[in-house]
Amino acid sequence: MEIGKKLSGVSRRDFFRVAGRYGMSSTLLAAGGFGGAMSLANLAQAAESTYEKRFSKEPKHTLKFGASGFNTRNLLIERAGAIEFARDLEERTDGEIRIEFIGDNQICGQLSCVEKTQQGIVDIYAASTQNSAGGAPYLNVLDYAYMFPSRAAQYHFFYSPDSQRILRDPLEKRHGLKFLFTHCELRGLQMGSTFSDKPTVTKLEELFGTKNRVTGTQLGRIAMQLLNLNPVPVAWEETLDALKTGLIDGAETWASAVAYANMAPVVSQSVNLKFFCGTEHTSMSAKVFDGLGGELQDAVMESSYFTQALIQGANEAALLNTVGFSEPQLPNTIFAENGVRAAFLPDDQIKLAEEMCAPNFNPEPWAQWRERLNKWAGGIDTYQEIYDIARQIPADTLPENVEPRRWWKGAA
Repeated sequence: MEIGKKLSGVSRRDFFRVAGRYGMSSTLLAAGGFGGAMSLANLAQAAESTYEKRFSKEPKHTLKFGASGFNTRNLLIERAGAIEFARDLEERTDGEIRIEFIGDNQICGQLSCVEKTQQGIVDIYAASTQNSAGGAPYLNVLDYAYMFPSRAAQYHFFYSPDSQRILRDPLEKRHGLKFLFTHCELRGLQMGSTFSDKPTVTKLEELFGTKNRVTGTQLGRIAMQLLNLNPVPVAWEETLDALKTGLIDGAETWASAVAYANMAPVVSQSVNLKFFCGTEHTSMSAKVFDGLGGELQDAVMESSYFTQALIQGANEAALLNTVGFSEPQLPNTIFAENGVRAAFLPDDQIKLAEEMCAPNFNPEPWAQWRERLNKWAGGIDTYQEIYDIARQIPADTLPENVEPRRWWKGAA
């Protein structure tokens, strides 16, 4: 729960009173089951029921889940699936696996969760692949510019059995991480105070020369340099103030990240540049996974599949109904209430951006990283293979209509 905020009618003080009695994880899992308002009595009753169910038997494994800055409130805005996964895995294993859910940056943040998982401090983590790329550089493989034409193409790739050999196996071999599931959006530019009085962006050239925050992704930085977007490394926690004061003009991230991180009050325009991946993923220590035994490993994978399918529908709905990332916007959404304009660039402007920075049009700036990633993946052409898979479905496929598949079974 975010400090200083109310969670659907329950104050911070009351929330922690309940958590003090039934434990933080039981209270968070209970609160995560409420889709709307709750009372203190309802929360306490649900937390008690959850606690009794979770502690009715001794688990074989207790796993620490470092969920960076996430909590029950903001996971209803950006549907990254962390709490649903924890709840489903505990139920699926009949309590043999117990999850200790630790969010709100209490044990690790966007930049550190990956390293703390590799160090064994936490067993599972949730953070963006771009922020995690500092500690696991192979995650850069997702960030070639315009490799994915749509959110539907992203989901299609993550469900594809080919994602096992292109993404998941090299990540596990090189960095000791088992990629479980992810939310899917495409990154754009979230413009701050310096764009509040400017017309809604319709042309790419209106963004040239602006100064924009970049994450830990090396490939994302290449794309921004090629688009004359002046990438500036700014910590996620400091981005809000930098946008508010005009220290930076914008930040490369995705729409629901603006909404969940309470950045909407300082963002004036959300420009749908969709130039590379925005993927809030959950990974697990491969060493921990290997120590579970076959039946529990199967449960982890099935819970991952369940969560991936849930995210696919839930985040698409949240983008419209909760975030307000549409034109026209629905009323009472976070963007509408904060005056954030959604700027959807015309197709010809997206094509212009692609021609400026995508590897198939401008290969040289990508060559060094492409060679490195290809080598780590065993010699395959990572960019071309993912590019081709992303275009196996019709271009107008809606994200919620992509067929879910168990990616670890069979061949594509």
